[in-house]
This record gives sequence, C-alpha cells and structure tokens, in this order.
Amino acid sequence: MTTQLTAPANPVLRVAPAAPADAAAYFRASLVFHADVSDVASGLAVDGDPGFVVLDSRSTASWDQGHVPGAVHLPTALIAEQAEQLLDKSVPVVTYCWGPGCNGATRAALALAELGFQVKEMLGGFEYWVREGFEFETWEGRDKRAADPLTAPVDSDDCGC
Repeated sequence: MTTQLTAPANPVLRVAPAAPADAAAYFRASLVFHADVSDVASGLAVDGDPGFVVLDSRSTASWDQGHVPGAVHLPTALIAEQAEQLLDKSVPVVTYCWGPGCNGATRAALALAELGFQVKEMLGGFEYWVREGFEFETWEGRDKRAADPLTAPVDSDDCGC
C-alpha cells in the first residue's frame, strides 16, 4: 500500500473566503468606519463646507512637525475634557494620527464615539497624507512634497480606486 502525501493547503485559501453577502456586509461596515487620505483630501478641496472636520490626535510636538491644513488639534488624552467645547456633535469627525503603524487615531475615534460624536478614522494618517503629495502645515507655514509613486499615481489625480 502506498501513501499519497497531499500538499499543504494554499495559504490564501487555507481558510475559505466568506460568503459574498458576509463579505459585502464586512466591507460596507469597514467603509462606515474608515476614510482614506485621498478621499479626505478630495472632500476638503471642495469649495464650501466639506461636511466633516478633521482631527489630529497627536501631541503638540507632532502637530508642530506638520498637520493637515484646517485640522483641529486635540490630543487623545484631552478629548474627554475638551471635545465638546471644540467640536459640534452634528458634524462627523475624521481622526488621524501618525500612520498605519500607530493606533492613536483609533483610540481618538473611540473616545469621540463614546462621547456621542459621529466619527471615522483616516487610514494612513499623516504619513500617507504627506506621501501622497498633499499640502501640509507646520509652524513655519505650508509645505508639500512630491507624491511617493508607491502610494499615489505619478501622472494622475485619480488612482482609479
């Protein structure tokens, strides 16, 4: 009798994909909680009120290094005591922190949601704001860097996502 060895399961399919309806619900929910840098920039570029406010949840030293123009500065540790004086609960808040390796924006979003604010987290944070070539502010004024071709299209304003 010969024993036939089977190859290990494909690591991608080792756990089967979700049913389409479950996947749709999951991804729809993800979009309810998150916005990407490009969409936030597009929303802010519209003349008039974008319908949301951007909140930088980092320290003052980090804020001074650079921040999204027009953002409100409110470090996460101060949200409980200051959010209701600085923000309007009828206006959605988009939080950000340093970048994908930091969950400060998530903590800030949680603190705001627990106070009754509508909130989304900006994926990529300040790192991807700068890497995608969007203008930022420092204590010295406004600045902008060339877009990183690994994060944004080189010759187009739209990535096609």
